[in-house]
Amino acid sequence: MKIYIIRRILMAIVVLFLVSIIIFFAMRLLPGDPILMLMSRSDQATFTQADIDALRHEHGLDKPMIIQYIDWVNGLLHGDMGNSIVKATPVADEIKRRLPITLQLGLLAFVLGIVIGIPAGIICSIRRGTPIDTLVTTLSNIGITVPSFWLGLMLVYIFSLDLKWLPTQGYTPPFDNFGLFVKQLIMPVICLSLFPIASTTRQTRSSMLEILRQDYIRTAWAKGLKENIIILRHALKNSLIPVVTLSGVGLSAIIGGTVIIETVFNIPGMGRLAVTAILNQDYPYVQGVILVTGTLIMLINLLVDITYGWFDPRIRYN
Repeated sequence: MKIYIIRRILMAIVVLFLVSIIIFFAMRLLPGDPILMLMSRSDQATFTQADIDALRHEHGLDKPMIIQYIDWVNGLLHGDMGNSIVKATPVADEIKRRLPITLQLGLLAFVLGIVIGIPAGIICSIRRGTPIDTLVTTLSNIGITVPSFWLGLMLVYIFSLDLKWLPTQGYTPPFDNFGLFVKQLIMPVICLSLFPIASTTRQTRSSMLEILRQDYIRTAWAKGLKENIIILRHALKNSLIPVVTLSGVGLSAIIGGTVIIETVFNIPGMGRLAVTAILNQDYPYVQGVILVTGTLIMLINLLVDITYGWFDPRIRYN
């Protein structure tokens, strides 16, 4: 197990290194100049080329790209993600402030996907062909196809503008006003959790139906064991491996999906920061956000692989 974890960590480091190269050079190959974002229209009319070159030198953008990349990586190794070009603030400080907000959204949506999706899938599998199976399966198919941004706009229109039950946007820390914190997170979490709930329900139903056809399950029925014991002790654990795989992928998708949801609901998380930084061509912010997001996804994939051994003792990490 230790050797496997070390090998996976080394692979993750290599992948993050490749991601850092791609995002660093891709941002600089895009059209536009972040230095122009620092100046107003009047400044652009009055600044000379020497003034613009001085600003570019101040932010290190006049160096060759390979030198800029080496300086950035050297800063990362010393815990420095650089400073924002537009705001001149440390990137690490801004990410520390916004990352917990994104994690709150993502983890709540993930928990809802597990808590609702797995029981719904179990019910559908053991009541296959019944009206409840048809209803839940139909709702799952709809949940997979509904765009999250469209759902967010519909929820805002119904529950905020029409019924006036919930605030339209924003984020309040839970320690400042817990009631407002809960109200502001209801609609974003629903939008983020819809796809995980639907996909987990479908995958659990499919896996359970396959397991329930196995000989050892029929033997358990023949021995007269109670239904809850057969389902929970014998069938569920063996059907969870594909569900765990899907959940790991779903959690990664949730983290990526916060870009849309945080923009729709004006939530100051990592996704909103990424959108603003890309529009402003603020290279350090974009690089920092993508690097942190990539690290989170690598950790999620590692945890998913490790949990396989608990669900299936036949799996060995050699």
